[in-house]
Amino acid sequence: MTPKREEKFKRVIQQSQGNITVVLENVHDTHNVGAVLRSADSIGIREIYVVYTEERHSRDYLKLGKRTSGGTRKWVTVNYYNDVDLCYKAVKSKYDLVLGTYLKENEISTPMFDLDLTQSVALVFGNEAKGLTQKSIDYCDGNFIIPQVGMVTSLNISVACAVTLYEAYRQRLNKKFYDNNPTLTKEDVAQLEEKFEVNNKIHMSTWRAPRLDK
Repeated sequence: MTPKREEKFKRVIQQSQGNITVVLENVHDTHNVGAVLRSADSIGIREIYVVYTEERHSRDYLKLGKRTSGGTRKWVTVNYYNDVDLCYKAVKSKYDLVLGTYLKENEISTPMFDLDLTQSVALVFGNEAKGLTQKSIDYCDGNFIIPQVGMVTSLNISVACAVTLYEAYRQRLNKKFYDNNPTLTKEDVAQLEEKFEVNNKIHMSTWRAPRLDK
């Protein structure tokens, strides 16, 4: 490993945010899942959760690869579930608050900009057409909306996730989370260092220099 790459690894690990994640439910478009992975990695999220309740969606997940995720799948762990209860049991064991993107009758939705996204939180996004299932909604501690003023008040799932994550980034940046990170323990750092080292070895073992005779 070159000194430059080693220094980048150290910086990325030290700035990783250990108390925020994303949960995707029945998001069948692998390009959207890949885009979410890239957004998550860009603000320091090291794991996301993907849960499918329908078999056809489970098959779609298998198509998620390098092209859709831009290579970030090596650095962001995808925790895959086909059982909603098991998924949220795992999420709630690590994150204090679960917030979903859904509209519910007689329930006030919090504008995204009013959320405290520096706390331990899992952000849940649902299927592009149907949104979250009721079972997933029941596990949420609250819901939020992204303020909009256009004629069509909806955003693509990956765009909605990116907008929300960058609001989290802004809040965390203002509180100096990326300078003096309060979200990682020494054990967390050690685990990430081991993961990055293993993935880098895999990357280097499969990398091929470009041909110069083309």
